[in-house]
Amino acid sequence: MDAKVYSHEGAEVGKISLPESVFGVAWNADLVHEVVIGMQANARESSAHTKGRGDVSGGGKKPWKQKGTGRARHGSSRSPIWVKGGVSHGPRNEKDYSVKINKKVRAKALAVVLSKKLVDAEIIFVDALSFAEPKTAQAKTVLSALAKGTGQTSLSTKRKNTAVVVLPARNAAIEKSFRNFGNIEVMQAKDINPVDLLTYKYVVMTEPTSTLEVIGKRVGVVAAAKK
Repeated sequence: MDAKVYSHEGAEVGKISLPESVFGVAWNADLVHEVVIGMQANARESSAHTKGRGDVSGGGKKPWKQKGTGRARHGSSRSPIWVKGGVSHGPRNEKDYSVKINKKVRAKALAVVLSKKLVDAEIIFVDALSFAEPKTAQAKTVLSALAKGTGQTSLSTKRKNTAVVVLPARNAAIEKSFRNFGNIEVMQAKDINPVDLLTYKYVVMTEPTSTLEVIGKRVGVVAAAKK
């Protein structure tokens, strides 16, 4: 399984052999859905919080006597039916939404999504990408060149969730160069996940040999499980 490799100027400079364990996995919608929903749940913060009748102030005294007033009987102004009373069944910040995702399942989901992206021609391999200093204009030129050279014109025209640029290791100049693009995300190979890959249309992998080595180690747990 081979794929074309492009220069940052959009010219084809060669090919790279792709591992079957990463890019040759059949699509599994149920598996991907399970992992994506699980990761989104794990990222959810329990910030919404309401006060129950035991948390609000007041209510220490019975509002009025039980009988003889002609009004409905009440025992506390903390009751949920009172203004400024407690909230019934409201959200609480101690609720835990996290779920367990097995390591092998997470690794396979990553391989499944990458394989799907490759089949849909949404992965672009770039031999090298380096900036002497952060330059947004230079980053824009690279995107335009890749869009023209690969024939994926929407890489330079799509306004939202266009691409995630995958680096083998951190590169501050590249990260800062793409920082002003609201539709581009820069990530290290060790951090990519199904949620981000599905959020963005294209995946631009720089220095593919080193990048695939990192990804291969992450997905390697799947290959080991099959032996």
